[in-house]
Amino acid sequence: MEANVVRWAAELAEGALAVQLPQRWLHVKGVRGRASLAAPLFGQAEADLLLAAAILHDIGYAPSVKVTGFHALDGARYLAAQRAPERLCALVAHHSCAYREAELRGLSGELAEWRDEETPLRDALWWADMTTTPDGSRTNVHDRIEEIQGRYGPEDLVTFFTRQAKPELIAAVERTEVRLRSAGLS
Repeated sequence: MEANVVRWAAELAEGALAVQLPQRWLHVKGVRGRASLAAPLFGQAEADLLLAAAILHDIGYAPSVKVTGFHALDGARYLAAQRAPERLCALVAHHSCAYREAELRGLSGELAEWRDEETPLRDALWWADMTTTPDGSRTNVHDRIEEIQGRYGPEDLVTFFTRQAKPELIAAVERTEVRLRSAGLS
């Protein structure tokens, strides 16, 4: 993957989110910052892929991109239409345990178009997302899950999804933090 994919991702995400969803844009910029801390765990091409996925992970929230209302799927489909690399589309499609939300929305079949790679790079993307607040600040996975549930309320599908996904989200964050410490990057 070429380094310009990161620049392309930043321009695409900023154009879709910065004006219409400024709070979401703050979160995305924070996730990119967190991902940049994990990028040294990978070779250059993989690091670029991680950064591009971090920048684009929430593009499916953009009004111009939203179709089904399930941002991971909408984002992946949009990126595929933009001729993004399939692996980038898959990382966006499956970020932060999205398959659980897909099940609740009846969209598992659609999400299955992309494979969840279940790799350290995927874990690093989840880590970056789940350790970044809505305003782009650093947090821990437990507080982030609590914040999501508080923001959506006890009866919302997203709250139910995060309850189901919690063990997997925590495990991905913990695996990444072990990798960061082992590499002297914590």
